[in-house]
Amino acid sequence: MHSFEVVLLLIAVCVGLGLLSRKLRVPYPIFLVIGGLLLSLQPWTPNLPPLDPNLVLMFFLPPLLYAAAFRTNWRDFRMNFRAISLLAIGLVLFTMTIVAVVAHELIGLPWSVCFVLGAVVSPPDAVAATAITQEVNVPEVTTTILEGESLVNDASALVAYRIAIATVLGGTFSFLEASKQFAIVSLGGILLGLLGGVGVAWFHRWLDRTNLAEPKLAITITFLTPFGLYFFAERVHISGVLAVVTAGLWIGHRCHSIFSEELYVEAKAVWEMMEFLLNSLIFILIGLQLPKIVEQLDDAYSPSQLACFALAVSAAMIVARMVWVFPGAYLPRWLDRVVLGKEVTYPPWQYVAVVGWTGMRGVVSLAAALALPLVTLTGEAFPGRALIQFLTFWAIFATLVGQGLTLPLVIRWLGVDRMSEAEVRGQC
Repeated sequence: MHSFEVVLLLIAVCVGLGLLSRKLRVPYPIFLVIGGLLLSLQPWTPNLPPLDPNLVLMFFLPPLLYAAAFRTNWRDFRMNFRAISLLAIGLVLFTMTIVAVVAHELIGLPWSVCFVLGAVVSPPDAVAATAITQEVNVPEVTTTILEGESLVNDASALVAYRIAIATVLGGTFSFLEASKQFAIVSLGGILLGLLGGVGVAWFHRWLDRTNLAEPKLAITITFLTPFGLYFFAERVHISGVLAVVTAGLWIGHRCHSIFSEELYVEAKAVWEMMEFLLNSLIFILIGLQLPKIVEQLDDAYSPSQLACFALAVSAAMIVARMVWVFPGAYLPRWLDRVVLGKEVTYPPWQYVAVVGWTGMRGVVSLAAALALPLVTLTGEAFPGRALIQFLTFWAIFATLVGQGLTLPLVIRWLGVDRMSEAEVRGQC
């Protein structure tokens, strides 16, 4: 089959699975991953090449991040920034460390390789979080925190990922140098995003003043914006993720003063269609990757060992998040009360538990695993590369399918769907 025939076939399958997910009231990313996995096991399925990580990071990720940031309520994001940053930075580093310890003790991989694995699986996915939280009834502040976390944590995880890979390839780790690199990459991405957002807003207003704002051209510009910011940021070695997210937040907060109502309505319809297509394709492609990943595994581990490793790594991710969220929600407020003398209210533990259960992995983790170098600087094979990819796939599957399917049940069981905004907003 030609490539365009395969793409059209996949889109048709995505539509069918999307209709089935609506019928069964299940978030469609879950159905798409399962559908892709089942398709990959059929003998008549076209032999697709391995998924190019650059295709994920440079084609799928920028517009999806930009759209999610554009929709995020800036006021709620700012009010919950402390909670978001504790999850997006603190939890990422904590999860990376816990997974590294488990992998080292259970599998016996070198510490540097274990930290690569930890960095790969540490960030919950913005695309998955947005797609699934839209399908369940949770307080708006929950969606804001989860989406805000998943928008920002990609940057911290990818910086940690680059540092860990550099160590494996033959470098030495320096905490001071790593902190410096993190600050430059992060602040540079935020600054570029602000400048880009201001420039794009000015350009759209200029088009409107000069009567050149033809809707099709203006919508095309909005689609090119995240790609331009992401590519430029990566070229100058700063965070493309934070550049796109910052611009999306800035423009989204001011969209009604930048775009006319007619243009906004038309652009919203186009973007919703593009989001569905990109989301659908990337999730079904995740499911289709299993045979390619399994083919690269050698005979060093038995199937029972691989199953044990996958279960342990997935459990470590889930437990690490549950352990982190409770002190992350309560300790800062306790310090506010004891040290600053503020009157504080604590969120219900049920709400915190739901935030802890909502940590789905997705496209960023898969792309990071697939992008691992083949060899080190000495010419030796990158240690544990195929195993890291295998464990990453099952970590995505366990969190996206396992937690995603059970999330509505957990929400109803804990009664979070009946809580008011006032009951949960105290957590920040």
